[in-house]
Amino acid sequence: MENSITGLGTALVTPFDNDGNIDYDSFGKLIDFQIENKVDFLCVLGTTAETPTLSKAEKDEITRFAIERIDRRVPILLGCSSNNTLELAHVLEKKSNLDVDAFLTVVPYYNKPTQAGIAAHYKHLSQFTDKGIIMYNVPSRTGVNMTAQTALEVSRECSNIIGIKEASGNIHQVDEIIEYKKEGFTVLSGDDALTFPVMTLGADGVVSVVANCQPALFAQLVHYAKNREYDKALQIHRRLFKLYELLFKEGNPAGVKAALNIEGIVKNILRLPLVPVSESTYDQIKNLNI
Repeated sequence: MENSITGLGTALVTPFDNDGNIDYDSFGKLIDFQIENKVDFLCVLGTTAETPTLSKAEKDEITRFAIERIDRRVPILLGCSSNNTLELAHVLEKKSNLDVDAFLTVVPYYNKPTQAGIAAHYKHLSQFTDKGIIMYNVPSRTGVNMTAQTALEVSRECSNIIGIKEASGNIHQVDEIIEYKKEGFTVLSGDDALTFPVMTLGADGVVSVVANCQPALFAQLVHYAKNREYDKALQIHRRLFKLYELLFKEGNPAGVKAALNIEGIVKNILRLPLVPVSESTYDQIKNLNI
């Protein structure tokens, strides 16, 4: 299966207005800002979008709006996750008629399945869509790690499991997937700060939070790394090093929404249980010289 989900992908935030409603004007401007600054694809309704706080109707409307605004200018990776395998299979089947390129779906959270359960989850999902599926391993959020062996097993048995967003923080695990993956299987960093090192090992790109506020600079880093111009990529990695820390200091997407607010792109508003960063962290982000 052809895979267009590679390079730099931005995990888009969801802007809210002063009344707590979705701010579509700011969302449209954010989408255009990303594309104008050379990101390779956009991730809609990922973790950074505060998806757990959105209603089904809101998620459907965000999806419709994003597809229309992006207008095929870049590929779309649509977040679609649940810890209820049978329900998620039904959702994927229903959404397979949408004009998106692939689905990003996280390892089932809270249930804490075994490796056999994780593998069975993805193998079941793969039967309900003809679109590509990117697995998302983020044990800090799900409570369970999908091992490299499990990821490789699923990818070999399911032709439309086309990649993985790897956010375990374990570089050895990411390297094992890169070393033994099938041809055409995409490995994406799920951690901005580890993007440069894992790309030197052969990863194909990143689903990024930082790119929301620094799309041009992070695109340069990723594109240099893809071209094996590692000296140039490392220089940018060093420039962004402090930003990586600050944007995640008080959680995601609180940090990146603060940065986008400083840039005048979105309001500094989140939905409970998330809250904006402290005044101290906001000022540190504002005063950071990149």
